[in-house]
Amino acid sequence: MTIKVLVVDDSSFFRRRVSEIVNQDPELEVIATASNGAEAVKLAAELNPQVITMDIEMPVMDGITAVREIMAKSPTPILMFSSLTHDGAKATLDALDAGALDFLPKRFEDIATNKDQAILLLQQRVKALGRRRLFRPIARPVAQTAAPRVSERANDRVSDRISARVGAAQPLAPTPSSTAVASQTVTPAASQRASAAGFRPSGKHYKLLLIGTSTGGPVALQKILTQFPAHYPHPILLIQHMPAAFTPAFANRLNGLCKIEVKEAVNGDLLRPGCAYLAPGGMQMMVERSGSSGRIKVLAGNVEMNYKPSVDITFASASKHFGGDVLAVVLTGMGADGREGARMLKAAGATIWAQDEASCVVYGMPQAVVSAGIASQVFSLDNMAESILKESCRG
Repeated sequence: MTIKVLVVDDSSFFRRRVSEIVNQDPELEVIATASNGAEAVKLAAELNPQVITMDIEMPVMDGITAVREIMAKSPTPILMFSSLTHDGAKATLDALDAGALDFLPKRFEDIATNKDQAILLLQQRVKALGRRRLFRPIARPVAQTAAPRVSERANDRVSDRISARVGAAQPLAPTPSSTAVASQTVTPAASQRASAAGFRPSGKHYKLLLIGTSTGGPVALQKILTQFPAHYPHPILLIQHMPAAFTPAFANRLNGLCKIEVKEAVNGDLLRPGCAYLAPGGMQMMVERSGSSGRIKVLAGNVEMNYKPSVDITFASASKHFGGDVLAVVLTGMGADGREGARMLKAAGATIWAQDEASCVVYGMPQAVVSAGIASQVFSLDNMAESILKESCRG
C-alpha cells in the first residue's frame, strides 16, 4: 500500500514541485494539497493522510498553528519545510514543539549536492514518517531532525574513516557472529519488562555522558535533559543531526528549559560537570583529555562524512581518551550513525544503551546498535532519564 501524503504550502509552484517529487516514488502518493493552514486542518481530518508536509509562513493560518490544531484533532506525522536562517530555526523549533516530527530546508540545494540526492532525501524522510507502525504524539513538546540515510556500503567504510580522523589507537571489536548477536542483543520487550521490575544500576563510575540522535532527537533530548538536576555530576556531549543555522537556537532553547547548563560547543571548551555541550551543525565535535577532565575540539566537517556532526566521530574520540569511563546512549534517528563509534566505546569498556523501538520516531540508529549486540540496555524514552540518573549519579 502506498503512503498517503498531504502537501501544504501557499506557493503553487512549491506545492507542485513537492508533489512531483513525492509521486515519483511508487510507495508514495499525494492525495491532496492545501494553500494554507486552515485548509490543512480540514483536509487532515477528512482524508486521514499518513504524512503531511507543511510550510511555516502562510496566510489565513500559519504552519505552526496548523500543526498544533492537527495534533489536537487528527494526529499525523508532519514534516516541516523551513528556511536556514535564525528566524527560520526558531520558527521550526516552535513547529516541532507544537508536534511536528521532522523538518527539511525549503531550498533543496541546501540539503543535497545534486538534484537526484535531494529528491531521494525528501522521499526517504516522508517514507520514514509514514512507516511508523503506530503514530501517537510521544510527549509534548514534540520535535526532530535527521540526515540522509547512510548506505550500507558507506557504513562498511565508516570505521576506517573514523579511526583515521581521530587517530584512535584501539582496534574495533570484531563483528559478533549471528549466535553472539542473538545472545547479546537486548530486545525492546525485554527492556520494558526489566524497567517494570525496576532498573538496578551497575555500580560503575563515569566521567562522561554521551547522547547521539537524529530524527526525533530534539523532543527526546528535551524530555531527558529537563529531568536532570542542576548538580548532575558529569559533562554531557550531545550529538544531534541538525543544520548549522539551527544548533545555536536549539542549544538556547534547551538551556532555558533545563536546570543544567546547555550550550553550543566551541573549540577549546573545558568539560564541566552539569554542562551539556551540543555539537555545532556542519562541524565535528571531538574530545580530548585535559588534566583531570577534558577539552572539546570542534573541527570542520569532513566532506566525505555523511553526517555533520557525526555521532560516530564523537563516540570514537571519547573511546580513545575516556575509555570505559563513558555512558553512551543512542536515541531515535534514521540510518546507523553511532554504531561503529559505540562499538569502539564498548571495546574500551564503556557502557552503551539504546532507546526502544516503540518510543522512537525512527528506529534506525538504536536498531543498528541493538542488532550488532553492542547495547547492554534498552529503555523507553519515558524511562531513559530516570535510568541514566540512577546509573551515573552516585553518592
